[in-house]
Amino acid sequence: MSTIQGLGSIRKQILLNRYKTPENIYTLKKEEILQIKGFNEILAENIICKENRENLEKQLDCLQKENIKIVTIEDKEYPEMLKTIYDYPISIYVKGNEMILNNASIGIVGCRECSTYGEKVAQYFAYHLSKRNINIISGLAKGIDSQSHIGAIKAKGKTIGVIGNGLDIVYPKENQYLYDKIIEENGAIISEYPLGIKPEKMNFPARNRIISGMSKGILVVEAKKKSGTLITVDFALEQGRNVYVVPGNIDNINSVGTNDLIKQGAQMVTSYREIDI
Repeated sequence: MSTIQGLGSIRKQILLNRYKTPENIYTLKKEEILQIKGFNEILAENIICKENRENLEKQLDCLQKENIKIVTIEDKEYPEMLKTIYDYPISIYVKGNEMILNNASIGIVGCRECSTYGEKVAQYFAYHLSKRNINIISGLAKGIDSQSHIGAIKAKGKTIGVIGNGLDIVYPKENQYLYDKIIEENGAIISEYPLGIKPEKMNFPARNRIISGMSKGILVVEAKKKSGTLITVDFALEQGRNVYVVPGNIDNINSVGTNDLIKQGAQMVTSYREIDI
């Protein structure tokens, strides 16, 4: 089901609620699919696509060779927190330690082009929260994401990278070492996308809902006025998660978004002790 083009989380839920198992969905005829509200000709064709089905064995072989697991909503390893969001993925791909996915977690997010202050702050919070046995979840991007993962690794803690592409692609490429280090240190890299899916721009907002969905709270370190980080904040608020914000210099462009969040009522924090997870 994850390899069917155009079939989003909500439509997957609709199919499973109606037909109960993926096996039943696999045997559907085009005429049956077209009777379902919201399913059009293109989507029906994608579901029964012969080429897609012929590639399934190849996908499974690649997953086995790369030591990547598929965790579904029926598996005990699936994050319970993630099940509570509206558009939860019915399955996720996991490389690394799937046994940590249900540990208490916080998402740390912020600018890609972060300042030295931002790097220091992200590492500080990630390090000390990891020491309290809290997973650090971020997006394995440049900047604050990378520094958050690094802080957790320095603390010998557990960190999870949620990415917006297949697990066989490292993006950005310069994070290959960090990708490997997270796995080596018994953390995990996860994605809802099958192998071969490239890091398209539209994938990242969807990725962000998983970062907040798996977390008990979100910590924003640096964010510009119009920042992708604020999308994660919106998801967190929609999902009922706590939002913590580190204040920044008023003359720094990377602090405009974070300082605005504080004005709007987000909880300002200057110490890891102020975060209740």
